Amino acid sequence: MIFEGIDIFRRRLQAGEVLLGCGIGLTDPQVSDALADSVDFLWIDLEHTPMSPEAMRGHLLAARARRRAMVVRVPGSETVCIKPVLDAGAPGIVVPQVRCVDEVRRIIDDCRYPPKGQRGFGPLVASDYGRMGDGYVERANGSLFVSVMIECTEAVDVIDEIVALPGLDSVVLGPYDLSGSFGVLGQVHHTDVVAAMERVIAAAQARNVAVGSGMPADPEFAVLQASRGVQWMQMGGDISYMMSATQDTMVSVRQRLLDGTQPSP
Repeated sequence: MIFEGIDIFRRRLQAGEVLLGCGIGLTDPQVSDALADSVDFLWIDLEHTPMSPEAMRGHLLAARARRRAMVVRVPGSETVCIKPVLDAGAPGIVVPQVRCVDEVRRIIDDCRYPPKGQRGFGPLVASDYGRMGDGYVERANGSLFVSVMIECTEAVDVIDEIVALPGLDSVVLGPYDLSGSFGVLGQVHHTDVVAAMERVIAAAQARNVAVGSGMPADPEFAVLQASRGVQWMQMGGDISYMMSATQDTMVSVRQRLLDGTQPSP
């Protein structure tokens, strides 16, 4: 049950599907419960939100109940940022702002139990409260989805070495921060930024490493990224969708009232 959603996610990626997900920044787990059936995966954001461990666990429970894949973007690459999230039952993680091969190698080691890595043993939720027994370590080592964000020029420079690391499941493009790393913040269509993204995608595809991307709720950009080879996309988040739906509805009604448009019979 712990890894069911992420196993489905993996199989769909391997089958060549393009998977679409939503960022989660609100703390109420009902948000994940409500959105789960409309997306292919949910992406809990601990990097840019003050979400507590308790709130994160609530979202993980909601996703498991819906058999939906969930990944957690941790705030940093340090062991202390990764271990508690995995032990809470996160079946996948996204580590932002990586810069070098050694950093990614350490992240992978933190996510795998010996002899494949150096993850400390102390799962509770992750092992289904011990019910998985002796098979838990092998299951966790094989199923945990480990991804890192490529959003710095330093990481692009060594991308061939990064994607060659055993145990790395995916690289995730961060177009906005990548543009900032090139000194053109927000210009995600800048030639340098596009060239860097295409270089990352080509390197990952050569090693059969999945490619993801973060982005706002922008269908045109999503289709463009998919045409470049991106396979899974975090498109916007709960707050942005709530705001856009509210804004569009209110503007529409106010405009009709001003125009004197009559309702349909």
